[in-house]
Amino acid sequence: MKEQQYYEEIEHLIKRNEVSKRVRKLEENYSLVETYWHIGKIIVEAQGGSTRAKYGNELIKKWSEKLTNKYGKGYNSSNLRKFRQFYLTFEKSSPLGSKLSWSHYRELLIFKDENKRNFYINLCLKNNLSKRELINAIKSNAYERLVDKPDKIDIIIPQKHSITTDMKNPIIIPVKNEVINEHDLELNILANLDFFFKQLGNGFLYAGHQYKISDGKNSYYIDILLFNYKMNAFVVVELKLRSLRKEDKAQMEFYMKLVDEQVKEVYHNKTIGIIISKESDEFIVNFVRQDDIIPLSYELE
Repeated sequence: MKEQQYYEEIEHLIKRNEVSKRVRKLEENYSLVETYWHIGKIIVEAQGGSTRAKYGNELIKKWSEKLTNKYGKGYNSSNLRKFRQFYLTFEKSSPLGSKLSWSHYRELLIFKDENKRNFYINLCLKNNLSKRELINAIKSNAYERLVDKPDKIDIIIPQKHSITTDMKNPIIIPVKNEVINEHDLELNILANLDFFFKQLGNGFLYAGHQYKISDGKNSYYIDILLFNYKMNAFVVVELKLRSLRKEDKAQMEFYMKLVDEQVKEVYHNKTIGIIISKESDEFIVNFVRQDDIIPLSYELE
């Protein structure tokens, strides 16, 4: 393939990407990952392969001038070298475009040590880290602080797991006293935590009740805060002695966000929510996880 053909192929990819850029913000567009990986691949091929790629800076300089004039500084020589480095780093494995953004990869490319790089990739995948959270993990020397560093760290794609794998349905809670209000329901649950945990499933631990948390302006009190070591996540439990309302889910998501920001560690998964509400003569356990809400009934015995 001639040099001009290589250049035209890169320009075709960029044109396609520029259309996509109008729809989404550049840094947030996961399609950039695939585009930049392929641009890096074409650059390496045009330079004669990975063993000779480092000698092709003149080609990058020439192409960057053309591309910058047409599409802006996003395609300057510095970025084209990053695309080339990106391809060379992940030449033997496809980039995780649907999992990590280009913003993540720009931070990860600083690592020449594959084990260290894969450790932070796994951390991002397992805990759904944002770019800021990744930077904080790197600054905190999360990898260096590992007590036992494996000889080989491979990238692990997390498998989706069901929240309700071993949950009972309906969940039965023994009640010794009359339930008149939400406080009564809370006291009954707290008095029978072990039984309640077994109904919810395995791995639940008690973290506190009427747990105080703040957004900087106001203080809020979470009815019951749990932790599940199997799901590696905090679980916010809110009690409603009435039917579920739209604002209950919004309130729960607000509490989950505060717990994510202030309580959970970088190595924990995103917080899960449980809203226990009363529908007619039965209680419903509503799981809230990101955009999903999963209703399961339970009965008072």
